Amino acid sequence: MDYFTIIAIALGLSFDTFAVSFSYGVIRSTILFRQASRIAIVLAIFQGGLTIAGYFLGSIISGALKATDHWIALGLLSFLGIKMIIEGRKKTGNEEAKDFSSTIVLFTIALGTSIDAFAVGISFALLDVKIWQSGILIGFVTFLASMTAIRIGKSAGERLGNKVEIIGGLILIAIGIKIFLEHILA
Repeated sequence: MDYFTIIAIALGLSFDTFAVSFSYGVIRSTILFRQASRIAIVLAIFQGGLTIAGYFLGSIISGALKATDHWIALGLLSFLGIKMIIEGRKKTGNEEAKDFSSTIVLFTIALGTSIDAFAVGISFALLDVKIWQSGILIGFVTFLASMTAIRIGKSAGERLGNKVEIIGGLILIAIGIKIFLEHILA
């Protein structure tokens, strides 16, 4: 498989992480470069890493994962989205946004948005793909998309006021529904 095709796949896989990163930027309009880099690195490692893991483990668990991956993503992202909406509705407007970049929440979101990358890794196992180069390239594209989205979200968050958590929660729920519908309708 050529690099152009792998970059196109990486861009497609990074749409979910782009939306999540945008949410982080919106919620934490005061986010520092170091914090944004941490988020982008975790999302990139999960995206590239699960592609590689899917490649190696695909033949063993592809049937079981195929039947449940969309439910797992929908559940994880909807739970976090609803939590964000509830927190956003409790706000009075003069308090600091809750930090949704805590390690457990970040890992949960990274896992929820990377299940598709695992599925891509499974399909890569059937093709003539250099998996290490592909995984690194997918991770790199995800990192760039995430950093860009955080910056865009940061600019938008300053203008959105105290409703940013509600918007971020709605985005996470929408990503979960999108993943679910893609699998159900495919």
